Amino acid sequence: MNPEPGRILLSDDDSLRIEAGGVCLFILKEDVDDLVSSGCVVPVTKPVPGKEDALSIEGHAAISPGGKAVKIFTTAGHYIVPLVSLQRVTGREAVSAPLFPLEPDLPEERQ
Repeated sequence: MNPEPGRILLSDDDSLRIEAGGVCLFILKEDVDDLVSSGCVVPVTKPVPGKEDALSIEGHAAISPGGKAVKIFTTAGHYIVPLVSLQRVTGREAVSAPLFPLEPDLPEERQ
C-alpha cells in the first residue's frame, strides 16, 4: 500500500478532520483531547451514509513510542504527523498540517 499524502485540520466542532487517501475521516473532539493530553489510542471514524449520528470506525491514532509523532492507521492508508504540528492545529495556531505516508518497515536485502 502506498498512500497519498494528506492533511489534518480542525473542524467547526473541534473534531480533527483527516483528509487522506481520497476519504474524509474524523477524530472526535473528546478523543482528540485524550490523544493529545493523555497519549491514549483513539478511534478514527467516518459518518455512516444515510444514518444520522452513526459513525463507523475506520482505524486508530496513537502517539509513537518516542512521543514525537502521531501515527494514524486507517483503511485508506497509514500516516504520520509530528506531534507538535498536531498540537498547533488543535490549539488553533495553525489551520492545517501535512500528513506523511507511513512506509512499512521492510527487511534489509541480504547479499
